[in-house]
Amino acid sequence: MNLRPHRKESPELNLTPLIDVVFLLLIFFMVSTTFDKESRIKVELPTAATQDEQVEEEKVLEITIDARGRFYVDDREVVNTEADTLKRAIEKAAGVRRDLPVIIKADARASFQSVFKVMDVTSQLGFVNMTFPGKQPVADN
Repeated sequence: MNLRPHRKESPELNLTPLIDVVFLLLIFFMVSTTFDKESRIKVELPTAATQDEQVEEEKVLEITIDARGRFYVDDREVVNTEADTLKRAIEKAAGVRRDLPVIIKADARASFQSVFKVMDVTSQLGFVNMTFPGKQPVADN
């Protein structure tokens, strides 16, 4: 007669359904995330060796110039490339405030004339704080 107690086998935990749920959640969050607003307008920024200074104010005036020379004021395309039209679009976006920082995002292939036109119009309107963002060059390994 064997009076030793029986050893109970430890129950096994099946992780396959848990892994499936984690992968489904990962796919869901990857698909449902919002993308950066810079992906709306195709602009290839010129490279610069220094870091961008982060603007901490809540409201900025963002003017984008694409490779064809078209202007976008706060992500809204300006009807044409005339200085007067650009001036009206900037006045509409900024309102009465002239102390807003202006971020001028120009494509690397945009003409100097279009960049200077934006600088000229913004300075005529009284904006003095202008920033030109760039991207870090890719390091060769």
